[in-house]
Amino acid sequence: MMATPALFVLGLVVILIASLFVVTPLFRPVRAAAPDDDGSERARWERQKRQALAAIREAEMDHRMGKLSDEDLATQRGRFEEQALAALAALEKEGRG
Repeated sequence: MMATPALFVLGLVVILIASLFVVTPLFRPVRAAAPDDDGSERARWERQKRQALAAIREAEMDHRMGKLSDEDLATQRGRFEEQALAALAALEKEGRG
């Protein structure tokens, strides 16, 4: 089967369309995150709480796997618990205020 010029042009068109589809997102302007005026401080404390609790779970898993000693687990857990408690206190204070 001989490649005809029409088939060649059709292939080029398909390649061009696929290339444009892939490249287009690279040239779009970056959208700035919308500022959360009323809840930015609350969102910060929520994020700190989530991260601290996730870090505690991660440290416990590392301890179970033998990557952390009992002493290291106690140190890390204490530090992350303080962060989580500070976030909870701030959230509670913000909720009342």
